[in-house]
Amino acid sequence: MRTENGIPFVRTQDTNFAGLPGFPWEPNFVEVDGLRMHYIDEGPKDAPVALLLHGMPTWAYLNRSIIPSMLAAGYRCIAPDHIGFGRSDKPTDPGYYDIARHTANLTHLVQSLDLQRITMFVQDWGGPTGLAQYAAMPQRFERLVIMNTWLHHDDYEYSPGVRNWIAQNSLGGLFRDNVPSKFLWGTLMAVGTGRATAKETLFRSLNGELPEFSPEADGVRRAYDAPFAGLGEDGMAGARRFPMCIPLNDPVAGDAERQQRTFAAVNATKLPVHFVWGLADAVFTGDWGRKWHSLIPQSTWDALPVAAHFPQDTHGAEIAGLVIGYSR
Repeated sequence: MRTENGIPFVRTQDTNFAGLPGFPWEPNFVEVDGLRMHYIDEGPKDAPVALLLHGMPTWAYLNRSIIPSMLAAGYRCIAPDHIGFGRSDKPTDPGYYDIARHTANLTHLVQSLDLQRITMFVQDWGGPTGLAQYAAMPQRFERLVIMNTWLHHDDYEYSPGVRNWIAQNSLGGLFRDNVPSKFLWGTLMAVGTGRATAKETLFRSLNGELPEFSPEADGVRRAYDAPFAGLGEDGMAGARRFPMCIPLNDPVAGDAERQQRTFAAVNATKLPVHFVWGLADAVFTGDWGRKWHSLIPQSTWDALPVAAHFPQDTHGAEIAGLVIGYSR
């Protein structure tokens, strides 16, 4: 398929998303660049907004355990999927994807829905793309929740975990060229959330064997594979591009200059800022999280000792409870 202005894309079939565990919400779409951008929209339209963002290789499903608690506390929950992810359309040209475009797409969503009184939850690439919304439109925001993410700036020290992630997703890397695509993203999420081991899954697929999953792990694997299943490499262009957009690898694609400006704006904010950090993350370490927290005098710090890179997936209700408690 192509948009009216000629962007080639593929669309995930709706049946892929049927019956996903813990995810009962109906889809909503806004058009951007002639593409459908998906978002969850639950709760009263005039309520304060919980804007729940995702990164790589996830989608709105990541926030499934945060949404019920925020709804019960009286929030309207908006959980979008970046173009190329989740139920959003997926341009097949890797050149479509960079961080400036992802950021602009989120701006379009926020402005189209005229979101106000926003409490924003960010993690992974949700940090650079989401915190840029605050820097550009601070009047729309009331509170920032920062989890296992970063903003590029001059003295940021990229961890070995980040460097390894770039290498694994580069040409010739383990995830780019060696793990069969049908066993990739969902399997990585099952391993990354502690529901399966690499030995049981990734290593078996490398040997041409079928991965082994518990029923719980297989449900999570299916949910994170759902956006890409049946699309082949054409549908994975966005996911393939995110690691290559890390400014350490490509400052232009990573929108490094804006990230640095956003870092300064966030550090100067007077809004309530809550750092909620998974300490078992080798990508964005607890030491980095604590350092960032120390730069924002009014910010709070809550550590999740056994959570890793995806705390929303494994500790969503706990995260929501912390934020609700701070907002009372």
